[in-house]
Amino acid sequence: MFTFSFKNRIAFNYIISTALLIAFVFIVIYQVIYYSVDIHINDDIKDEVKKHLNEIEIDRNETYLIQVDQWRAREHNTVDVNPVFVQFHDINNELIDKSPNLKGILLKLSGAEKDNVLLDTYLNNKPIRQIQVPLVDDNKIIGHVIVAMSLDDATMILSNLKNILLIAFPVILVVLFLIARLIAGRSIKPVTSIIETSSKITRDNLTSRIQLPSNKDELYTLSETINNLLDRIENAIEREKQFTSDASHELRTPLAVIKGTMEVLIRKPREQKEYQDKINFCISEVDRVNNLVDQLLLLARFENQKQNFKSEQVYLNSTILDTIARFSDKIKEKNIIIKSTFNEDYYCKSDTYLIAIIISNIVSNAIKYSNQNGEIKFELSKEAEATFLSISDNGIGIASEDLGKIFNSFYRSDVSNHPEIKGTGLGLSIVKRLCDLLSIELSIESVKSQGTSIKLRIS
Repeated sequence: MFTFSFKNRIAFNYIISTALLIAFVFIVIYQVIYYSVDIHINDDIKDEVKKHLNEIEIDRNETYLIQVDQWRAREHNTVDVNPVFVQFHDINNELIDKSPNLKGILLKLSGAEKDNVLLDTYLNNKPIRQIQVPLVDDNKIIGHVIVAMSLDDATMILSNLKNILLIAFPVILVVLFLIARLIAGRSIKPVTSIIETSSKITRDNLTSRIQLPSNKDELYTLSETINNLLDRIENAIEREKQFTSDASHELRTPLAVIKGTMEVLIRKPREQKEYQDKINFCISEVDRVNNLVDQLLLLARFENQKQNFKSEQVYLNSTILDTIARFSDKIKEKNIIIKSTFNEDYYCKSDTYLIAIIISNIVSNAIKYSNQNGEIKFELSKEAEATFLSISDNGIGIASEDLGKIFNSFYRSDVSNHPEIKGTGLGLSIVKRLCDLLSIELSIESVKSQGTSIKLRIS
């Protein structure tokens, strides 16, 4: 099976439709000319009949002699380009006279059923059209006149026309195919540019972009869409590289600390308490690594939004209280006051597990960045079809210039001034990803040294 290029397929499809149109037009032209010639011959024959009927006289004796002297005189002195054959018969169907151009040949006289009917027949193997008209006197048929006309010229004209159309048809199609191929080639030139640019794009070279056509047509839209896609791919790969680099760094740091501690322990014998302290320290670092790995896996799990989540009735009051209970030890350790404003039971349609992760990460951050004897406040409210959850603390707050970055993976605000606060910088990244996944509107307000408030709109 033949395979055509895109350019040739466009030209071929164009030619198929054009061929059908041209064939229809040619058929119409041929039929119009055919019927025009046919009608013209019929009219000429009828005119000849009228003329010859006016040139004969009827002698009303017993035999009804037909006088054709006037016709014979004109016939012998007239030159016709298109020969007309005329023949007269009397009441007994005997030949009275005929035009000289018939020479020794006679036109065929048919029965009465053929009177006034145009017939196509042959005269000396040449096509002719004839009509026999009865001569009537006093409502009695007294003879016939037969008028015939040669169809040679008409047949030749129609034959030549048919041959010309049959020859012109493929020639026109070939010429149109070449023209269509040329036009198609110019029309899809941007596609060639897209192919060339796409072949240059690799994982290490994502900066190339397709040049946009001057005309804002479908190809312009296609090129713009591909460029936008390349922008998103480039950004995603850059984020992946940054994420991999940050994850490697975050994992390497506690491992290096554990390794250094172990190396110090084996250099010389030490007291049991010192061993216990160092081992407990290593265990805390291992817990930190485990926590980091858990968060990395959780973030990766929802990175492509492929996680199937449930849509169920979530009891927000209970979810918040369960989260507070889970962090009760840390809350007591910092003597944090928990305030909650729940005027009624609040429910929403979402995924209980994912909502719990969002609230847990926000509460964890609130506890972590709260001062000793601080306060964390929970508020639930409902407006129209949406439920609002607000979690506020009066901790160290976030600088205004850092608010736009806190949802980035591994970003931690003001780390140098608070080295005692440990973290991975993934908590709010996970919160943002899950909020996007569950169509929850997330907003944050913070003032440095005064506290932070995170508000969720759950529809």
